[in-house]
Amino acid sequence: MSHPTVRGVVVITRNGDRVDYYQDPKTYQSAQTDSTPLGEVQSHQLGEYLRKEYFSSSSPSFIHGVSTDLVDLGQVHARIKNGGEGSVVFDSTIALLQGLFPPTSKNSIELANGSLVVAPLGGYQYVPAETVEPSNDRSLESWTDCPNFEAHVEKFYSSDKFKNAEKQAAVFYKEANDFLFGRPATLVNAVFDYMNHELTHNKSYAHRLPPTFIEQARHWANFHEEGVFSESDINGIGNIAGRTLLQSVVNSLERITFDGDPLQFLVESTTYQAFISLFTQTEMIQDDPTLKGIPEFASAIAIELRRGSLPDNRDFLRFKFKNGTDEEFRTLHVFGHKGDIPLTEFIYRVEGSVVSSNRQWLSVCGYKSFGAWTPALPFGIDAMADQRPVATAVYGALFATLLMVFVFAASKLVRRARGKRITLGAMEVHHHHHPPSLLVLSWLTVPWRSSRVVTSPAHYRLSAPHRTSKLSAGFEAFA
Repeated sequence: MSHPTVRGVVVITRNGDRVDYYQDPKTYQSAQTDSTPLGEVQSHQLGEYLRKEYFSSSSPSFIHGVSTDLVDLGQVHARIKNGGEGSVVFDSTIALLQGLFPPTSKNSIELANGSLVVAPLGGYQYVPAETVEPSNDRSLESWTDCPNFEAHVEKFYSSDKFKNAEKQAAVFYKEANDFLFGRPATLVNAVFDYMNHELTHNKSYAHRLPPTFIEQARHWANFHEEGVFSESDINGIGNIAGRTLLQSVVNSLERITFDGDPLQFLVESTTYQAFISLFTQTEMIQDDPTLKGIPEFASAIAIELRRGSLPDNRDFLRFKFKNGTDEEFRTLHVFGHKGDIPLTEFIYRVEGSVVSSNRQWLSVCGYKSFGAWTPALPFGIDAMADQRPVATAVYGALFATLLMVFVFAASKLVRRARGKRITLGAMEVHHHHHPPSLLVLSWLTVPWRSSRVVTSPAHYRLSAPHRTSKLSAGFEAFA
């Protein structure tokens, strides 16, 4: 059945090219890396491609009712993973948004004196983006500081499957050692990322690297990362990267279906790990085995929300994948469907595996005491909610007592201050005091924000050290 009307799209994108990048093979903690001009061009091209696909009225996938030339900030939202590779993902997202919404002379304003002012750079459009910090929102980087995930990685390295692969790869890594310049030539360390970067950016290295070496390095890296970031059980810890991302995806699809919500296009800017997990979780990999492994730079998964035709005018999902800048979108099938899947069925199939809050992430990762303050548990107040009820009650009573004493003392000071006047010449100025009790209660009820909305790389780099949190019921920091 045809589902011609596209109501909205969720796009999951991978960052563009970057300099040599290292992750600890046991904990997956990241070293610093930076984007390259090549990577920014790749992401910009992806943005241009998405514009032609979804924001051009002549496209069969045009989003019905979306603003095309000038971005409508209510219709478009971007979330950026700000953990490992954070600066690269940020730069890639800004480049993508530049391609998605290029400068236009329509981005202008007419002043009272009749003059027309066009935004800088020929009408550059400043599209805000939300940076998602792992310190208070685990939706885009859920595998670091996760004991159960580290145990999963160790189990994979100890498996017969991995040990057999090590034996098969031994000859290659021995021969490749001369091209790694001191880096460990083992399957645990994979080495593809280094070799691929040098092949792309180092002319002398590219001239010396023997034929088939990069293909062999990619093959073993694909095997390595597929084993780490996937698991046959949809609820498995190996799928943690996809399980946390799905919360935002499902929530956004539900928002798009609601006519009172303007959202129509969401960009989830992340790294390769979530792609591997999602392909396995949704059984796309069974439909297309070529999806196994690490996607190319500037790859994208598009999840189109489509309205069916009468008599079945339900909402359906169509999944598409674009592997890097050299490919077009191709349609993928999830959960054994040979066509579009009803939205309600998709949600039913994935909702049990979704990790929807920081507290749930703590539980999935195997933390027993949520009240402990460790580098892996930066949600202090949120975590304290799971301490023993008696201890919580005692702390609450002590805090309430201290607050009452403070309010009582402050109110006496306020009463004394009332009526005081300062004479300035012939004028009398009355002091107006706000009771400190109201100020204290106001401070206690101000919500902390879980992310920062930024519009340029300069803003991001200036504000990056200042981390903030958002604590609320339900979704907590995964909103």
